[in-house]
Amino acid sequence: MTDVSDPKTARELKGGTGLRRILNATGYSMQGFRAAFRTEPAFRQLVFLNAVLLPIALWVDVSPVERALLLLTPLLSLTIELINSSIEHVVDRISLELHPLSKSAKDMGSAAQFMGLVLIVVCWTTILL
Repeated sequence: MTDVSDPKTARELKGGTGLRRILNATGYSMQGFRAAFRTEPAFRQLVFLNAVLLPIALWVDVSPVERALLLLTPLLSLTIELINSSIEHVVDRISLELHPLSKSAKDMGSAAQFMGLVLIVVCWTTILL
């Protein structure tokens, strides 16, 4: 087993330092986006929702703060979905057995996403109506 408490080993596991680390991290992020898009229908739906809402947010005549809220809420929901999907994948990786704690973890991730969608509706209706 690898001793991750050794700083050198931890650095190696993370993929380097400086610019190399940033480039590696960016690559890992892109792999995460591709995996989410390929395996998660909810993520694809939110990408579509963002593709519709973000141009509208740039087009409507609102204040800069309102525009920021119109842009940020759909992006926040996309972020929440990535975290929710991560939780689901980790729970499923540990065990596919039905367990109350696994159900709670997945349900809480779903509740977080629900709140993200509520934020979109509240911000968009408040600003545009």
